[in-house]
Amino acid sequence: MYLHNRLPNHATPLDPRDAETLGREGGAAVAQVLALREHNEATPLVALPGLAGELGLGAIHLKDEGQRLGLGSFKALGGAYALMRLVQAEAERRLGRRVALEDLLSEEVRAIAATMSFACATDGNHGRSVAQGAQIMGARAVIFVHAGVSQGRIDAIAGFGAEIIRVAGNYDDSVAEAARVSEREGWTVLSDTSWPGYEHIPALVMQGYTAIVQEALAELPEPPTHVFLQAGVGGFAAAVAGHLAVLLGEARPHVTVVDPARAACLYASAEAGAVVKVAEGAPTVMAMLECYEPSLVAFRVLERVADGFMTVSEEDAVEVMRRLAAPVAGDPPVVAGESGGVGLAGAIAVLRDAELAAGIGLGPDARLLVINTEGATDPALYAKLVGQAPEAVLQGPGA
Repeated sequence: MYLHNRLPNHATPLDPRDAETLGREGGAAVAQVLALREHNEATPLVALPGLAGELGLGAIHLKDEGQRLGLGSFKALGGAYALMRLVQAEAERRLGRRVALEDLLSEEVRAIAATMSFACATDGNHGRSVAQGAQIMGARAVIFVHAGVSQGRIDAIAGFGAEIIRVAGNYDDSVAEAARVSEREGWTVLSDTSWPGYEHIPALVMQGYTAIVQEALAELPEPPTHVFLQAGVGGFAAAVAGHLAVLLGEARPHVTVVDPARAACLYASAEAGAVVKVAEGAPTVMAMLECYEPSLVAFRVLERVADGFMTVSEEDAVEVMRRLAAPVAGDPPVVAGESGGVGLAGAIAVLRDAELAAGIGLGPDARLLVINTEGATDPALYAKLVGQAPEAVLQGPGA
């Protein structure tokens, strides 16, 4: 299903709060903090000319966040960044002076961080980022995981020294429990979703994701004409689309937001014209996107800068994983997790409808940018779905 954005705020300027978060100054701060971290090189931007020719597009470029900061997901950019900025703010408050970003890892600042506790709910990747950020700064991390989070993902979070609290129910239940316990214990909730009265921290998480846009635009031969962005609560899609709008202005690309059909909270909200919560049904294989209510801040951005909203099926998500693992001749293989290739799956689904594709200009002159938001963050599940271990995929045919 595809829904053109007919909302009253479509194509209007970003709310001033969001323009500040997703603007050039915020992007510069992200680059400064990123420079302090290990394995901080830009993730690969992969050209897929074979697939572009097969699909009838001018060009396809894929930004591979499966190789981000050693965590295997774009989320490595958000949670850890927000935590480090929150430590900076607390250090400034206690020291009574400005603390430069380049001094974040000083003994003085880390001593303050050691007294701080951060908590969040996660489908897997955000919790890993918060846990890594806490480890970097020497802070405490408490991560709430719901029943659908695999043991492999839980183990990866715990590997950074985080405490794990299991919650019955779904992601939204774990968000509520993290907020409840944190209020009782005096912990700082570091969520990647927002609600009324809780916007600053999720906005910092979103700001961290702007590094993806800066890196992609620096390498692309020409700016993209079309971007398809997968969404859970919408923070990633809003950060990328919003930063593109700030940097490119009227030359910004056509943006489509892609939801799992089984957790289509952004699609439903766009249809309703306001943030709505959708009913929980059967779980989706796109586990990192299984969210039933959008982030308030994310929707505020996307109602302005997204041009369309759509859903994809379970089969679409798995098929694109396999397609990237066994690419068209001449294209490199890409390891994409269950949620990683969903943007590309959305573009392929649109191309099955010639009238819809023509209506949004997705054709021979289109330059498509998609983002592989995660690699094989659960290697056993990846091998089960694709039929090959991630290592074998990267080694190529015959491995």
